Amino acid sequence: MTTDVRPTQPALSRPRRKTRVVRVGSVVVGGDAPISVQSMTTTDTRDAAATVAEIRRLEEAGCEIARVAVPDREAATVLGAIKREIGVPLVADIHFDYRLALIAAEQGVDCLRINPGNIGERSRIEAVVKAAKERRISIRIGVNAGSLEEDILERSLKASHPLLAVQAYRLMAEQCDYPFHLGITEAGPLVPGTVKSSIGLGLLLAEGIGDTIRVSLTADPVEEVKVGFEILKALRLRHRGVNIISCPTCGRLEIDLFRLAAEIERRLAHVTEPLDVAVLGCVVNGIGEGREADFGIAGGKGVGLLFRKGEIVRKVKEAELADALVDLVESSLRHSALTPAG
Repeated sequence: MTTDVRPTQPALSRPRRKTRVVRVGSVVVGGDAPISVQSMTTTDTRDAAATVAEIRRLEEAGCEIARVAVPDREAATVLGAIKREIGVPLVADIHFDYRLALIAAEQGVDCLRINPGNIGERSRIEAVVKAAKERRISIRIGVNAGSLEEDILERSLKASHPLLAVQAYRLMAEQCDYPFHLGITEAGPLVPGTVKSSIGLGLLLAEGIGDTIRVSLTADPVEEVKVGFEILKALRLRHRGVNIISCPTCGRLEIDLFRLAAEIERRLAHVTEPLDVAVLGCVVNGIGEGREADFGIAGGKGVGLLFRKGEIVRKVKEAELADALVDLVESSLRHSALTPAG
């Protein structure tokens, strides 16, 4: 996976907040490490096979840390079996019963997420910390506004309103140097959740705050990973996969750009190399608008132009545009993989 920003692209003017380094299994969080993208499974954790299958789908989408709910002892006792079958660090999400955290630690998870607002008295928290320290397991302190008593509600970092969450993170950033997990909790379905998360996380990341993120959506968790990377790509903080540049469309459109853009996005979803791919609906202005793209098509009435780095490759029939573009991208990637560097 490529994480470097391309030299020709503007970077954020505000430096990233300096934090200490924490390891979550194989992933480094904080310091100068890339901002990692997390998600959480929707399966019943007690069904280990289903949970493993979903985590593998998340891995394919680029998820770098996976979190699972641990509602009871049965779920806690299968965590070891789940961990052995996946390739990303595993976080056990614990609420209310501190004993589940102790079992999760014994099962060898990479991180414990606990909520001091509901985990219990000080002695229970100390028992969890002791178990994690003995096994060198990191702990994420996750404090959601919805799970707190009224007297400490205003000190919560996690909230469903983006501006409240942003304000809380800003205040906390002044108080400590621990790395932050960013999230707008209970953000909602795909569209409103994406908007709220993009605003909240985008504001913070642009200010240099944040070391790992999860976009919380009432949707397939794979969508959370996709949106997470899109936010980071838009801020030039990470590069992974294809960045689709496409027209907003207008009355001059003479090809089925909606179908074409969706098909190309789907067929290039497996590409992890950072690429800009333009899908434009105007032969006259298209190449100019997509001149900085690595590859692209500009369609007109019945035909389109296939181009690479602003240079026309050939004219293509509309029905063949998707195949032509995908073939050009994949053949170029194969060629670059076979060509020795330097």
